[in-house]
Amino acid sequence: MSASVLFDVPGPRARLRHRLLAVVGVAVVGALVGYVVYRLYDSGQFEPRMWEWIQYETIQLELLDKLGNTLKAFALGAVLALVFGAVFAAGRLSDHAFWRVPATVVVEFFRAIPLLIMMFFFYYGLPTAGIKFSPFTAVVLSLMLYNGSVLAEIFRAGVLSLPRGQTEAAYALGMRKTQVMVLVLLPQALRAMLPTIVSQLVVLLKDTALGFIITYEELLYYARFLGTQGQFGRPLVPLTIAVAAMYITMCLLLTWLATYLEKRNRRNKKVVAEPDGKVDDLVLTSGV
Repeated sequence: MSASVLFDVPGPRARLRHRLLAVVGVAVVGALVGYVVYRLYDSGQFEPRMWEWIQYETIQLELLDKLGNTLKAFALGAVLALVFGAVFAAGRLSDHAFWRVPATVVVEFFRAIPLLIMMFFFYYGLPTAGIKFSPFTAVVLSLMLYNGSVLAEIFRAGVLSLPRGQTEAAYALGMRKTQVMVLVLLPQALRAMLPTIVSQLVVLLKDTALGFIITYEELLYYARFLGTQGQFGRPLVPLTIAVAAMYITMCLLLTWLATYLEKRNRRNKKVVAEPDGKVDDLVLTSGV
């Protein structure tokens, strides 16, 4: 039986036990899901009258419009959060205390405040001081500050995780610190950080749903409104299922895009071999 420092490879009996536990776990989860579906069916949530709302063109257009609002808040919030994270990560990595200390304070402060409290502060709190933001602006600012602070820590950790020899070799070639960061460290760190960055962007996408609390008209806001309409039988559960399917689809597409970019980035490094089988050269092709 082979072993590593932190993990012993399981033997035949252990593998059998793991398989049995996996089967039991899947069966329990399946039973719970089946019970929930049965209860929804038994309460009439899958009856045709509860889904009649989806046949109306006006409702379909409104759902698409609210989906557009969700994507608009996500897109702008994601771009601003990435920029915010990159800037403050650079500040935290600075050798100068007058850059490093303020950047650390800002990142730790906004990372510690719940996102919903920030939305409440921007939309309900600042108007008492004469500063008024629209729901869209309050949502985007909150997404930028909270997720940008988390991304700043992700960027900083990614850069610090690289071998120190990379930095020393770049300095030995006469590069300045900015050149070392931009040309040597960041390209390598981004490849390692990509899965974590995508996970945080997925969180940001789902966090846009909190905007309905401050009256931002996104998917959840419209689903809550339509789900209370008596003329459609108050189809709150069917609307929740439909909106959840939209969010799941968007998250899966975002994950697929990240996987595609990662695979394309790997293909950018191609080894060109001569006919006799010897490696001739290492050609780096740009995928941009």
